[in-house]
Amino acid sequence: MPLNTFENLADSKKEIITQALLKEFSHHSLKDAQVARIVKDAQVARGTFYSYFKDLEDAYKYLYTKAMKEIHNDISFKHPQTAQDYVKQTSKLLSNTLDSKYYDFVKFHILYNEQYFKINTYKEVDEEIWAVAELSHLTIKYCLIEPENKDFYLNRLTSTLQKLLK
Repeated sequence: MPLNTFENLADSKKEIITQALLKEFSHHSLKDAQVARIVKDAQVARGTFYSYFKDLEDAYKYLYTKAMKEIHNDISFKHPQTAQDYVKQTSKLLSNTLDSKYYDFVKFHILYNEQYFKINTYKEVDEEIWAVAELSHLTIKYCLIEPENKDFYLNRLTSTLQKLLK
């Protein structure tokens, strides 16, 4: 995550850096990303970048965390829920992503970078929550890759969850 020097920046300067990161990571995988392009876009020195972040992965994690907070901002998670509640929640997350400035970044993350950050955050939850979360995230993934088939995937999620949650 960002170093203290970044955290202490004025919001306007943070936004310039964040936009440069967004541009880079929306068009280049983490493997192919370059600090040179980021600092050129942000109009800062290369050394300045390293005073803000340990490395590119650190900058990427900062941006991903920021994007996820914004996308999940108005979503409330409660349990237990019906299949329709879960689908409504998934649909809202999907809409938030599709309507977000982070859409290209999230899509690129799913296509090229997700494997580098796959952490099982569901070890402590029961099997039902784990299954619903995995199916919901997979549905979002498919909808981001094929937005024209969004209704198909949401309907499939609905029917699958109705069977699962009987």
